[in-house]
Amino acid sequence: MSENGAADAQQTPAAVKMNVLAQFVRDMSFENILAQKGVSGEVQPDVQVQVNLDAKKRSAENQYEVVLKLKVESKSKSSADMLFLLELDYAGVFNIEGVPAEQLHPFLLIECPRMLFPFVRRIVSDVTRDGGFPPLNLETIDFVALYRNEIMRRQQATAATGEERKLDA
Repeated sequence: MSENGAADAQQTPAAVKMNVLAQFVRDMSFENILAQKGVSGEVQPDVQVQVNLDAKKRSAENQYEVVLKLKVESKSKSSADMLFLLELDYAGVFNIEGVPAEQLHPFLLIECPRMLFPFVRRIVSDVTRDGGFPPLNLETIDFVALYRNEIMRRQQATAATGEERKLDA
């Protein structure tokens, strides 16, 4: 093999491999507050969804655990009374190979949640329906935008902390 051939082989990135080894509900809570209060009649809901992500390395080589955390609050538009509260932590265990170290963080917080999301959507739909409400079909979550917003928030927090230190000095 020529020197150029060896250099070309070194520059060729390894193929990215991602396997979902397991996925499971880590924690879930559904509170039907409307039924607990005994309220009846037509209610127009206002639904708020909060999404958080967590990723960590597992002890096995190339294995990572990613947790998609949802908090869904539904309130009455007219009275702001709580109708239901759903909290769900859905985890996936992934085997990931061939991702450069500098790209691993965004990969874990964008690509892995994309793989988990259809299952989370189904659980939310089933739980809300089984809880006595119309099934809540979550809109697709833009994990790239979520990741970028979190990076910007962290940079702004770091800049603000740096400015506070300068003022204290």
